[in-house]
Amino acid sequence: MKIRIKDNSVRYRLSQNEVTNLVKNGKTWSTCQFGTGELKYGILATDGKELSCSFDGNTITTRVPKSLLVNWDTDERVGFNHTVDDLYILLEKDWQCLKPREHEDENNLYQHPANK
Repeated sequence: MKIRIKDNSVRYRLSQNEVTNLVKNGKTWSTCQFGTGELKYGILATDGKELSCSFDGNTITTRVPKSLLVNWDTDERVGFNHTVDDLYILLEKDWQCLKPREHEDENNLYQHPANK
């Protein structure tokens, strides 16, 4: 799972396995090691009505309504977004690049629509 944070926006890009895991198991998590510290970030399916995001200690938790996740692993929807308390949140399927990049493993990413 990739995360991009810029100012008041948080953007997640999920591989096919991560989308499937989120839909089937209700969660997906990643960790980035910084020497002896780490940043955890993940997505949880909830009964809520809107996307939300919180930061506690070293963990970013984004919550997505279960209703949005129904069939997301098999349908054509790219993702979901919502703004709450001036924070823009975006979850989307991660596509393969149009041009291959060195050191980039794209085996589990979605085929880019321009390459279909």
